[in-house]
Amino acid sequence: MFLSELQNKDIISVKTGVNLGRIVDVEVSSEGRIISFIAEEKKFFRKVLKNSEINFTFNDITKIGTDVILVNK
Repeated sequence: MFLSELQNKDIISVKTGVNLGRIVDVEVSSEGRIISFIAEEKKFFRKVLKNSEINFTFNDITKIGTDVILVNK
């Protein structure tokens, strides 16, 4: 799976059922391994109301589906 495919999926919290947004960036170690994903809420009308970044790791991912990624956050 490519990062671009993951970026097109909504991130859903298993605990709350809330849509956390979509992946916008990835933190990578100096060895080239993914440390964490960075998701950001969708912003309507390009308004930036607050810093709404959510970080999660592979261990936080419960399931990757065709349309969503379920995370334990």
